[in-house]
Amino acid sequence: MMDRIFAWGYNFKTAPVEIRELLACSKEELCDLLTAVKSYSGVRELVILNTCNRVEAYAVAEDYHQMHLLVSAFLELKKVSPSYKKYSFFLEGKEAVAHIFRVASGLDSMVVGESQIVHQFKEAFRLAKECGGLGKILNRVFEKALRTAKRVRTETGIGKNAVSVSYVAVELAKQIFGNLSKAQVLLIGAGEMAELASKYFKKLKASIFIANRTYQRALELARELEGNVLRYEELPDHLHKFDIVLVSTGAKGYVLTKEMVENAMKKRDYRPMFIIDISVPRNADPDIESIDQAFLYNIDDLKGIAQENLKGRLREKEKGEIIVWDEVEKFFRWLELLPIEEKIVKIKNYWADVEKREPKFRRFLHLALEEIKRNPSDSEKLIKILLEEVKEDGNKARELSYVHNRVDGAGV
Repeated sequence: MMDRIFAWGYNFKTAPVEIRELLACSKEELCDLLTAVKSYSGVRELVILNTCNRVEAYAVAEDYHQMHLLVSAFLELKKVSPSYKKYSFFLEGKEAVAHIFRVASGLDSMVVGESQIVHQFKEAFRLAKECGGLGKILNRVFEKALRTAKRVRTETGIGKNAVSVSYVAVELAKQIFGNLSKAQVLLIGAGEMAELASKYFKKLKASIFIANRTYQRALELARELEGNVLRYEELPDHLHKFDIVLVSTGAKGYVLTKEMVENAMKKRDYRPMFIIDISVPRNADPDIESIDQAFLYNIDDLKGIAQENLKGRLREKEKGEIIVWDEVEKFFRWLELLPIEEKIVKIKNYWADVEKREPKFRRFLHLALEEIKRNPSDSEKLIKILLEEVKEDGNKARELSYVHNRVDGAGV
């Protein structure tokens, strides 16, 4: 039985952030999770992609039963109720591969065309390889996905003026606050997304402060941006000074609690404070919304702005979709050929001597192999004859007409 390719998981299209954050995986736990799920389910190959907008599993398995075990094991290990399966998607075959290619190309991103996903995609496959999840098929999927991403970026205009989640977060701040040149902005976190956001804020001439658990990292980013550093442990004492707070950390719990914000709002005489939390899991307590003049936004609130950004690029997205399906068809031609790949190599080796001596036979063998590659399912007879000739004649010196007659069905 030929192995099948599946894609299952949760993303911003299928599940709200409250669900996605329950399934989010830290870098530290991903390898153990992947190994345990793969072992329990029996799937042959497995990659887990975890970003702020998706937690998805790409697998090579024999059947649906193995995928059912995979889903059950994943949810159990994450301590999530099986009832949450209703928020997930499930794809197989060409639809699964097309989805993977779209993800790698940024065509399935909240901010269509963003390039950050390529790095995240590479990181997911690198980790899968290190943890024993990657095999021949998903390795080829990975190569083809990156090729698709490159084609989409170079053959369409989807990447022109492309923006990121961080950009959209800053755009939201601009829409809310207006002129940011007089705004006091606090970035909590100094990772890739926070760094991108800080650069956008700098362009808008906002006054930037950075707080990070690792003080040295905050210091480095502040120097680069000509910004200021706030010690992480001093956050509660200085929170009231900021008009806009953007939170983007890898913390599993709340970095901003309701109590912290309540105290800050009192100190600032309830002047409005805008908090934008682009972390998954969320780092700002959702109850902050109940505080007067404290306005809390999470990553799902960015969808509207992202959709506005997409309107002018829908045609380019359609072009990207054509490229995706072109690459999907190429991949499945390779996949169909995979079971007979060893036989083709064996045929080439068996007839190597004859190829060198007989120019006509070289041409015949080339045409025969091309036919096998074009129609692998209908080429069993041709493969059998080419391999049988070796058994019947150890020196492989059959006349070309003899082989040709066998292919046409003539008697020996």
